[in-house]
This record gives sequence, C-alpha cells and structure tokens, in this order.
Amino acid sequence: MEKKKLDFRIVKYMIFAAALVLVVLYFEPILRMAGNLWGILFPLTLGCVLAYILNIIMSGLEKLYFPNGSSGFVRKSRRPVCVLLSIILTLGIVIFIVKLVLPELLNAIVVLGKGIPPYLERFQTWLLSYSREWPQIRDWINNAQLDWENIIKNVFTYVTSGVGGILNSTFTIVGVLGKWIINLVISLIFSIYFLMNKETLLGQFKRMLNVYVKPHKTEKFYRVAKVAHDTFRHFIIGQCTEAVILGTLCAVGMLILRFPYAAMVGTLVGATALLPIVGAYIGAAVGAFLIFTENPLQALGFLVFLVILQQIEGNLIYPKVVGSSIGLPGMWVLAAVTVGGGIGGIMGMLVGVPLTATVYKLLGKDVKRREKAAGKEKAEK
Repeated sequence: MEKKKLDFRIVKYMIFAAALVLVVLYFEPILRMAGNLWGILFPLTLGCVLAYILNIIMSGLEKLYFPNGSSGFVRKSRRPVCVLLSIILTLGIVIFIVKLVLPELLNAIVVLGKGIPPYLERFQTWLLSYSREWPQIRDWINNAQLDWENIIKNVFTYVTSGVGGILNSTFTIVGVLGKWIINLVISLIFSIYFLMNKETLLGQFKRMLNVYVKPHKTEKFYRVAKVAHDTFRHFIIGQCTEAVILGTLCAVGMLILRFPYAAMVGTLVGATALLPIVGAYIGAAVGAFLIFTENPLQALGFLVFLVILQQIEGNLIYPKVVGSSIGLPGMWVLAAVTVGGGIGGIMGMLVGVPLTATVYKLLGKDVKRREKAAGKEKAEK
C-alpha cells in the first residue's frame, strides 16, 4: 500500500515536471492560446461578475417587494421585477455620474488650456524681477524665447491630432466598439439568465460536486466558498456605503464653504472612493484641478478640507456605520491594492482587496486550527 502511494507521488511529480518543461519550451504559443481562450471566456466571466453584483441589489429588493404577499402573481413576478429594477438602478447610477462629471471635466480642461498662458507669462515676469540679482535668469528667458500661447496651442494640436489619428481609422473604432457592445450584451444576458435561475444552477453544481468530489473535500470547498462570499459581499456593501457617505459629506461641506462644482465634485469623490486607498487621491486631484480653473486659492482650501473630511470619515463615521467589513489590516490593504493594480489595473485593485482578505481569513483559521491541534498533542504527551 505504501509502495503504491509512493509510486503515485512519483508519477505526479513526473507529470508536473513534464508540464513545466512544455510550458518553458512552448511559452509563446501557450500564452497566445491562453489569450485567445480568455477572449472567448471574457463575456461569460464578466457576466458572472455582473450577476454577483446585481444579486446583492436584487436580494435587497426581493425583501421589499411585497414581503407578505403570497399570491401566485407576486411570487412569479418577484424575481423578474427585482432583476429588472437592479439593472435599471445600476445603469441609472453610472449614467448619472458620467453625465454629471464628464462635461464639466472636459470644460475645465478647455478653460485651463486658455488660462495657462497668462499665468505662465506672469510667472516669467516675476522671474525677470530678480534679474538684477541673477542675470543668468534674464539671459535664459531671452534665449529661450518662450511663447506660452503657441506652446499650449501646439500641445493641444498634438493631442487632438493623436486622438484624431486613432479615431480616423473607421474600421478600428467600429471593430472595438462593436466587440465591446457584443461582449456587454452577452454578459448582461448571461447574468440575467444566471439570476433568474440561480437556485437551480447552484443546486446542479452542488449535486455534481457531491457526486465527483470526496465528502471531506466538498465540505472544505463549501467553507472556503462561504468565507469568500461573505468577504466579497461585505467589501462591496462597505465600499458603496463609504462612497455615499463621503460623497454626500463632501458636497455638503463644499456648499457650506462656497467651493465651486460642489455637487459634481462630491459625486466624483464618492465614485472614486469605491477604489480602496488610491480612489480618495484620484478624487482629490481631479476635484482640485476643476476648482483650480475657477480659483487656485480655493483649490488649495479644497485639498485641506478633503484631507480633514477623510480623516473624520475614516476614523469616526466609517467604523461605526460599516464596521470592519473585511477584517484586513491597513498594511495588507495597501499591498493588495499595489499588487492588484499592477496586475489588473482598476479591476485588479477592486478584486485584490477582498481576495487578499479571503486568503488572510482562511490562513488565520488554519493557523488557529493547527495551533489547537499542536496544543492537544503536547497535553496528551
């Protein structure tokens, strides 16, 4: 019996070594094949992600949709109505944020582009006022012959021509847009189908797992899945709650302090707060940029206000309203955001934190279990 186990282990190691050699020898074809496979599976993966997010909203709506209703119509219509309302609510929030923020942001870029040359000319005049003490400043400015207006125009022309060059390729833009639209439609249809039949699909998956996987492994899988589900769910709810609180407080505070773009910047700060850690800095930078086009001094005041607001919200309000939503120390949150962002960009940041929290919780439970087992062994000895 021991010999059979040993032989099986040797075979496993040999298969693993052979697979590793094949990956090294045919790395590029395998990478290309993996990329093609990901392109095929991407709409379904996105559909699962959408279904998971929409399921949180749908579950809440189902509790509100005639909770005491027992008629056949209420029971049959509860799921379709709540799925539809979840999609409408999500799309409405996204469209509202884009329509509120994007036009003002584009307008601010144009205003800043027109306002930069006078500021730079004033800065140049200020530098020339010190030419007596440092003559080399005057020589450098005269030799440079800086025409700030033409420089800004050239920069805008370069950017516009670059964007125009990309957009002029009709085939490229139509192809990319068409592919994205098709993927989104497939993902949405898949997520709707999943939500409408989630109990049936999950039941089929459990039956298959119970038949093909050993009971102790099935039980372990269920434990891991429960921890992962609870962590991801609490993370999504916690981040959305924090975003709403921070965005509302920011807008109200800006109105009280008479900062411009109060509603729009508050919405932007709330939306970017969905990204852990870095989202707050992105919202602060874009908000300060927009206010800078109106009043540079107020932009500085806005940054001070937002830093104070984030400290109050993070240390007082968030822990009481949301609590420790994922149970991950700040150091590991920063590590998860850094690594996740490096691997998968914004999506990597969003997934990295709850994924790290899941691993952190599972490792913590496993360490406690092993320590407890080791303690029992010592006691028996």
